[in-house]
Amino acid sequence: MISFIGAGPGDPELLTIKGKKLIDAADVIIYAGSLVNPEVLSGRKKDAEVFNSAYMDLDEVIAVMEKAEKEGKKCVRVHTGDPAIYGAHREQMDRLDKLGITYEVIPGVSSFLATAAVLNKEYTLPGKSQTVILTRMEGRTPMPPKEKLVDLARHHSTMIIFLSVGFLDEMTKTLIEGGYEPETPVAVVYKATWPDQKIVVGTLADIEAKVKAEGITKTALTVVGDFLGDEYELSKLYDSHFSTEFRKAKD
Repeated sequence: MISFIGAGPGDPELLTIKGKKLIDAADVIIYAGSLVNPEVLSGRKKDAEVFNSAYMDLDEVIAVMEKAEKEGKKCVRVHTGDPAIYGAHREQMDRLDKLGITYEVIPGVSSFLATAAVLNKEYTLPGKSQTVILTRMEGRTPMPPKEKLVDLARHHSTMIIFLSVGFLDEMTKTLIEGGYEPETPVAVVYKATWPDQKIVVGTLADIEAKVKAEGITKTALTVVGDFLGDEYELSKLYDSHFSTEFRKAKD
């Protein structure tokens, strides 16, 4: 069986216990070396074979998996964050299905969750936003027709934009065109939870200049929305005048 593992956002202590156990016991490890912190593999067996998928295409990745399976070796495929978010693991699983090779997926902490954590923010603030959109800028891979950033911006919800820091000028203009005000707060977090983490906070009007001054060009997440502000409504969940299944409202 092949184990697809979400390695988390960077801090090796944010790897799940289950994921670590599988990595440490693996005979063959294929990891996304361009993004996964190598420290995640620090507990591996001395004789484990390690492959960096940054230098491999899909056929080569599957060939390593197939060989390990035929040899009765335990193989793990380590993705950054959680593999369900821009992990491109579906195509690998489909290929394994055709080969009759079983697999499992071990979820991980996505970088968008780590970003909220290092910002000490909550994406879903009552009265501000109860919807979170995960998306990316259109680059070499086109976006589906109904998922253009300008259209998504019209919802004015919390926006989490992956693969965007290299297109900040275009991104901010598009978001403003879609309905966000120029003073809408924005945060760009570079390598959340890594030792060299950087946090840049601004607005749609000035975030590009601030990020450029910090020299950030990749490996960063952009989050946009009023959740970054200080004004919001209190949750009904802990409102003393609001009844729940477990607690009666106080007079």
